[in-house]
Amino acid sequence: MFMGTYYNSIDAKNRFIVPSKHRDQLGGKCVLTKGLDDCLYIYSMSDWEKQMEKISQLPQSDMQVRKFIRHFFANATECEFDKQGRIVIPAELKEYAQITKELVTLGAMTKIEIWSKEVWDNPDNGMKMDHDEFNDTLASYNF
Repeated sequence: MFMGTYYNSIDAKNRFIVPSKHRDQLGGKCVLTKGLDDCLYIYSMSDWEKQMEKISQLPQSDMQVRKFIRHFFANATECEFDKQGRIVIPAELKEYAQITKELVTLGAMTKIEIWSKEVWDNPDNGMKMDHDEFNDTLASYNF
């Protein structure tokens, strides 16, 4: 399980250091792809396989499912860590997540989220938890 928040940056060659705690869980290889909410996701190879299995069960006759599959898979890339624990963020993924220099790396259970620090820190981004809304959502799931 991935957890914790880390602040780091991307270098001129579009590389960033994955926090060592997360690298240990990922092994030597991972999948980087577009996430939801204008961030990037990193999956371990085994969790990526689980996601693919779930997605393959969705009805591809549904246009929204097909759009999601394109969003999720079209720019997905397998990454291997270099000796310094870095991976490269391809230009199209960097642009999608609005990454310039500073990053926020979040553990999010079965995946890692990579955010542009500017996007993450923006009070209008809608990513911060509204406690009343959160409580109502949990209640709707009988949690």
